[in-house]
Amino acid sequence: MLTKDELPECPVATTVRLIGNKWKMLIIRDLLESPRRFSELLKSIPISKKSLADNLHALEEDGLIVREAFAETPPRVEYSLSPLGASLSPIWDAMEAWGTRYKTIV
Repeated sequence: MLTKDELPECPVATTVRLIGNKWKMLIIRDLLESPRRFSELLKSIPISKKSLADNLHALEEDGLIVREAFAETPPRVEYSLSPLGASLSPIWDAMEAWGTRYKTIV
């Protein structure tokens, strides 16, 4: 997780830094619906395994998602939003509403 000194001064820039790349946004979109396994995310998002793993790790380090490993055979790992990550829901709702309005204009 970044320290306060490492974050941009602008709050909007901070948000963009944490969730601004296209893969992180799609991962969060899917996790807002429900927890997902790695393979489910891979099917839903056109991304390489390495990029998905890297982005999941970054989101976990930033405290936005939680990785839960189950002691089963075969092993199962599930990703879900942390309470902090779930707090992004109103932002997503606003972006969805704006995108829908924009599509009716153009």
